[in-house]
Amino acid sequence: MQINPYLVFNGNAEEVLEFYRGALGGKLELTRFEGSLAAEHAPPGWGQKVMHGRLDSPAGVIMASDASPERGGKPGDNFSIAIHVDNEGQADVIFSKLAAGGTVTMPLEKTFWSAKFGMLTDKFGIGWMVNGPAPN
Repeated sequence: MQINPYLVFNGNAEEVLEFYRGALGGKLELTRFEGSLAAEHAPPGWGQKVMHGRLDSPAGVIMASDASPERGGKPGDNFSIAIHVDNEGQADVIFSKLAAGGTVTMPLEKTFWSAKFGMLTDKFGIGWMVNGPAPN
């Protein structure tokens, strides 16, 4: 299992991740909306924006993506804690415990990148992304 921050920006995720790479070092991987299975859900003109970015630095992992202004939030409330679990059962248990008393924003379900993925805001107002293993 691994926990890391997941940041959401309104169109400048690549600039942010490049800045952090310059400060922290490491390897940056970017997946753009264009050519991805999420392309149809991207705002118009956002093909080259970041659907998912990952910086593996000596200090740890930072992930980020671009979202439309109504979904991206503003600095200070534009993050979630991402937890990557080893199996689907673990995803079910952790998701259900974190969701208790909170709000599920995306039910735990299969996606094109994960056997189980879901998002929630816990009862303390903290956003979580539970990400299971790759789909079979």
